[in-house]
Amino acid sequence: MKRIRTYVIAGLIVLVPIIITWKLLVWLFSIVDGILSGFVPHVFGRAIPGVGLAATVILVLLVGVLAANIFGRRMIHYGESLIRRTPIVRSVYVTMKQITDAFVRQEQAAFSRVCLVEYPRKGIFSPGFVTSPALPEFEDKTKTRLIGVFVPTTPNPTSGFLLYVPAEDVIYLDLPVEDGLKLVISGGVITPPAARRPELAGEGAENPGHGGERPDGE
Repeated sequence: MKRIRTYVIAGLIVLVPIIITWKLLVWLFSIVDGILSGFVPHVFGRAIPGVGLAATVILVLLVGVLAANIFGRRMIHYGESLIRRTPIVRSVYVTMKQITDAFVRQEQAAFSRVCLVEYPRKGIFSPGFVTSPALPEFEDKTKTRLIGVFVPTTPNPTSGFLLYVPAEDVIYLDLPVEDGLKLVISGGVITPPAARRPELAGEGAENPGHGGERPDGE
């Protein structure tokens, strides 16, 4: 059963990104094809099979080309500035943009460190990612120095819970953020080799329990 569970999780790790990407492309294709289905027959006098798919591929390539050069980035930035000035739309766009940046753009430090917090109750530790200090108002009202921690769900780390934890209750780990995300997505199956403890690899390994050294050595 353990081996089957490992295979199932490994399969999900491979399939989920593919399925999400496929769904996004199908959604984009349906929009482009819907627009062209009325435009192409009007111009050419008949429907042209495959024009929607070709237009979708060209659109994705053009956006990629624009995003990869300085002139294109300026155009995208200008377009975003127009959206940010549009009521209602800007709220949705800015939120989705921030979430996308947090999980896609490697060059931005969306999460500063990997940590452990006692959640959902005392004595149970959940992996999380330090985001930022709490707002001053939060700390003024609670009279406590708080740290923002995002506790993701498995296997989809884009959903989860934002917790503001007292600074002294956050256990920092010497684990790269990328490895922390792999750990969450795989449900704990994929662990960095450097973080494994050989003496705990077997079934009958002794549980260190409470009072042991914290993962950050404190």
